[in-house]
Amino acid sequence: MQLSSKLRVGIVDFLNAWPLAWGFLVGELDDVFEPVYLPPAEVARELAAGRIDIGLIPSIEVQRVPDLTVVPGLCVAATHEVRSVILLSRGPIEGIRRLALDRNSRTSAALVQILLQARYGIEPTLEVASPDADEMLSRADAALIIGDPALHLDRAGYQVWDLAAEWRRLTGLPFVFAVWAVRSEAVERAVEIGAQLTESLDLGLGRLEEIAERAQTQLGVGRAEALTYLTENLSYRLDPDALAGLREFYLRAADQGLIERPREL
Repeated sequence: MQLSSKLRVGIVDFLNAWPLAWGFLVGELDDVFEPVYLPPAEVARELAAGRIDIGLIPSIEVQRVPDLTVVPGLCVAATHEVRSVILLSRGPIEGIRRLALDRNSRTSAALVQILLQARYGIEPTLEVASPDADEMLSRADAALIIGDPALHLDRAGYQVWDLAAEWRRLTGLPFVFAVWAVRSEAVERAVEIGAQLTESLDLGLGRLEEIAERAQTQLGVGRAEALTYLTENLSYRLDPDALAGLREFYLRAADQGLIERPREL
């Protein structure tokens, strides 16, 4: 696509992405980028189609969309429990035969299949649905729900599996849910892009109290709960441990036929 002076950036409007996107949300980067707010799967689709130049995409899509470059150092990850990526059931996990996937999920959809196969030898029948737990569980044995809907969910009466915690138990590694990726046409501006996106995160990390207050007002997530989520459940640095977790994820996804042979980042 023909690049304009402003780069079009696909941003996920979930609370977990707000620190990364803070420079866009408060308008600090309006002179460089044109933000487009989309669900996670839509960001990947728009990036693949060339309608945006940069996207905060599900990490699995780096292996599915050709000609992408990952922006170094930045991600949405969890070192232990994440709280916003959960598998629900009303019976034991071992009894899952049909699984409803949140329509917004890509990375988490692959992760839950890897975990079920590795831990229980289960390969369930899959269907895609809106993130409504009761509706999903009326048609399936278990439901995968991600993002803000998972934070809002009343968990009483459900068996709940936190996918990042289960990945940690399986591998001993962090799990990377999303990364910033750039189309090949924009790679020539990679240094500028990386610096600006890092600036956006630094702004967000310096304003976590404000972000938590906004989450309470706009999302109905309690301020203290939001602050704990952002500071204790999430990590935003694509450090060596996170990269090791990401590479392990790609190896396991390839072994299970969810992607082709992993391409190096």
